[in-house]
Amino acid sequence: MTQAGTTGPDDLALAAEFETPERAAWQELVAGVLRKSGRLPEDFDGAPERLLATTTYDGIEIQPLYTAEDGAPPAGFPGLAPFVRGGKPEGTGWDVRVLHENADNQAILADLENGANSVWLRVGTPSSLAEALDGVYLDLAPVVLEAGEEYEAAASALLELLAQKNVPDSEVTGNLGADPVTLRARTGAAHDLAPAVELAARLAAKHPKLRTIVVNGLPYHEAGGSDAQELGAAIAAGVAYLRALTAAGLSVDEAAAQLEFRFAATADQFLTIAKLRAARRLWSRVTEVSGGVPRGMKQHAVTSTAMFTQRDPWVNMLRTTVACFAAGVGGADAVTVLPFDSALGRPDAFARRVARNTQSILLEESHLSGVIDPAGGSWYVENLTDALAHAAWREFAELERAGGIEAALDSGFLPGKLAETWENRSRRLATREDPITGVSEFPQLAEKPVVRPPSPSVLDNGLPRHRYAEQFERLRDRSDAYLAEHGERPKIFLAALGPLASHTARAMFASNLFQAGGVEPVNPGAVDDAVAAFRASGATVACLCGSDRSYAEQASTVVAGLREAGAKAVLLAGKPDESYGELAGFVHRGCDALAVLAGTLDTLGVK
Repeated sequence: MTQAGTTGPDDLALAAEFETPERAAWQELVAGVLRKSGRLPEDFDGAPERLLATTTYDGIEIQPLYTAEDGAPPAGFPGLAPFVRGGKPEGTGWDVRVLHENADNQAILADLENGANSVWLRVGTPSSLAEALDGVYLDLAPVVLEAGEEYEAAASALLELLAQKNVPDSEVTGNLGADPVTLRARTGAAHDLAPAVELAARLAAKHPKLRTIVVNGLPYHEAGGSDAQELGAAIAAGVAYLRALTAAGLSVDEAAAQLEFRFAATADQFLTIAKLRAARRLWSRVTEVSGGVPRGMKQHAVTSTAMFTQRDPWVNMLRTTVACFAAGVGGADAVTVLPFDSALGRPDAFARRVARNTQSILLEESHLSGVIDPAGGSWYVENLTDALAHAAWREFAELERAGGIEAALDSGFLPGKLAETWENRSRRLATREDPITGVSEFPQLAEKPVVRPPSPSVLDNGLPRHRYAEQFERLRDRSDAYLAEHGERPKIFLAALGPLASHTARAMFASNLFQAGGVEPVNPGAVDDAVAAFRASGATVACLCGSDRSYAEQASTVVAGLREAGAKAVLLAGKPDESYGELAGFVHRGCDALAVLAGTLDTLGVK
């Protein structure tokens, strides 16, 4: 350590005793691994890491390695345009916002007394507000409303309640939740922006800290859309509100101050971080070209309902923890962690406690807010942010060319684009390229289903609401119905061929795959007579598991024996090869698991 007034070394080079790694050396190591795994073709003459690159639903190619050579545009500074690095110049954490879908006053108070900062309240009837918020210190705990078509009445009820509690108009915070664009997206019916705009214009001067309008990206995410599509639609909706508000007499800056944006946070932490950073950059540009002061956006991140599962819902706790982490690192102003049992119905007190404490641990124990923009400077994150911003701007421009967000919804242009992305996503889910832990991967057939009371009904006549696990869970529902009727699950016999070492990996793979559809694998291991073992198992469908060599030597004979023994269908764990005999299908990495499972259930007579 150098003392004041003394001269230190001219250059402190950390790790200078090690040789500087060369990219070519790393590439050779990559090529060696790919060569051993059989993934490097003999005639491949490109960079080997290209074989490890992945592509997002927006066509953004993700490389396995990023270095200083992968330049990205300057991200600026926190609190300054273009606000990529955050909307504030200091790290103050985020608003822990809890969602309540009914007027459960005790549950609301429990959340606020144990770490929550604000309440996002889905209002059944405006008259229930007073009861729901009884005992809530509204000068300390902001309320964000979601009242659907009743947003004007709900806003009036909340403002009246604030006046009764003597909260000064100038100190009222929160959001009144007016959002006719989302109503149009959710219901498929036209909803005029005028009442929401009139409400905002009337209250803007009297309640300077209160926001009136929510710009909601969730409907586009839940319809299966990509990150850029969610961003593009949200920016287009924001622009629609900006135009309407300025036409009503507000300045661009006053109009922008009325808006709060809501986005989905997923378990893909880097895409979530990049999405929130890119969103601020996009909105800064919109406000700048609209003639206002470039400004960041008020962001509310919500853990994605699309990624939630009903089967093995405990894994949802891991998904929401990663999503919350990403939202915090990405700079969200408010975060809602949905309880892990939300996809099953009305969450219980334990699930709400876990959701609330997830945020408390990240904030108070992990000190996640102690660093401003911790992802800043990452070559990967900066490149991903830039690429996503450009992709989202293209989506936004397409919507503008289609006449704006409302016209794009009404014409079917935007629903069509979202449906196309969902179709692509469905293919990757079906092939387990996008695996779902506890559902399409590592399912637990013996798990006891978690049951919850039904949630209040939601608007559902517009854009569809998807969950990534829904198609696999329908197969599990069929299996459960079969179990209730027959006292056992549908079964498949795994016929092991060859020595233990040659069939174990494929047997484990097949066992995992079939359980994803609720089919119980009967796996006796290595046996002298697979056909006799099949007869004794009571199964009516079989799957061969072995090495390519054992298949070449035995498959056709064993398949014929199994068919003669009464097998309705025989499958094989491995790549398709017609020389193996009369097979109903093949199970292998990259196969259409949903199609294989549905076909197997059909063969087994599962309704």
